[in-house]
Amino acid sequence: MAKKGILLINLGSPRSTAVEDVKEYLDEFLMDERVIDYRWIFRALLVQGIILKTRPAKSAEAYKTVWTDEGSPLIVITEKIRKKLQKLMDVPVEIGMRYAEPSIETGIRNLVEKGVTEIVLFPLYPQYAMSTTETVIEKAEEIRKKKFPDVRINYVQPFYNRDLYTDCLAESIREKLPENFDALLFSYHGVPERHIYKTDPTKTCNMNDCCHKDTNPSHAFCYRHQCFSTTDRVIRKLDLPKDKVIVSFQSRLGKDKWIEPYTDHTLETIPQKGIKNLAIVCPAFVSDCLETLEEISVEGKEQFMEAGGETFTYIPCLNDEDRWIEVVHILCEEQLNQFYLI
Repeated sequence: MAKKGILLINLGSPRSTAVEDVKEYLDEFLMDERVIDYRWIFRALLVQGIILKTRPAKSAEAYKTVWTDEGSPLIVITEKIRKKLQKLMDVPVEIGMRYAEPSIETGIRNLVEKGVTEIVLFPLYPQYAMSTTETVIEKAEEIRKKKFPDVRINYVQPFYNRDLYTDCLAESIREKLPENFDALLFSYHGVPERHIYKTDPTKTCNMNDCCHKDTNPSHAFCYRHQCFSTTDRVIRKLDLPKDKVIVSFQSRLGKDKWIEPYTDHTLETIPQKGIKNLAIVCPAFVSDCLETLEEISVEGKEQFMEAGGETFTYIPCLNDEDRWIEVVHILCEEQLNQFYLI
């Protein structure tokens, strides 16, 4: 009888805050063709010829501001999720990272060594994007075919539109939202505009008019639509008026056109529009990491306050909240049950 297991996948992190470790991590991350989707030679010239000569030292300093005694916040939190989930499951649960260690291959091997032949692999990304869900699935399939051909994998699909997730997110925000705030900013990780069109097999996406439509064939693949949809679902549950809600996109890299509006520009301009007391949440992430703890709660706060803001409340990710663990539990159980239907 086949033995089942669960593999939770997150982005990844350098082994330490040493510049060489950060450089190694950034090399693997940025050389992924689904992150920087240039031809290999141009990607190598950009990443290895330019970015890796300057960025690792700066990134290492940023990582130092969020690093804990236990290590990288992202990996520490993902491990906490694993431990809590394991208490609810009667199958083994492991973690893997798309970049660096513990890798996806390490995670699969750990399960195989426990006798597992059927794996539910859970990319911990609510919305679908080429540089998140897609690259995880492609990497996992590559590893499975080369090293573990007898293993079967079911994937947990993006869950941005599942009530159990948006209920969980809304309740988490409700508990942390200050009484007096002028606006709640939903800051999602950005992607280049071309990624939106490249991931649309239906060729029906038009960012000028379809992201806010109720239905469109491209919605299952459109990260931008899924971010707006997440926001709309959550604010309905919170019963917030739309004029108190802002959506923006952070973490852009390079000079290409990324999806707008940009978070940094938003933080610098909204105080002049009367928004002095701001709450901000980052629903592209389920675990706090460099992009939330440093880019938003430190740098973002500085940008907002220097522009005339008065109060800035960063609302943490779901992390290892018990209600979020229950969502993970249910989504994993659904896919475990799918093995019986194949």
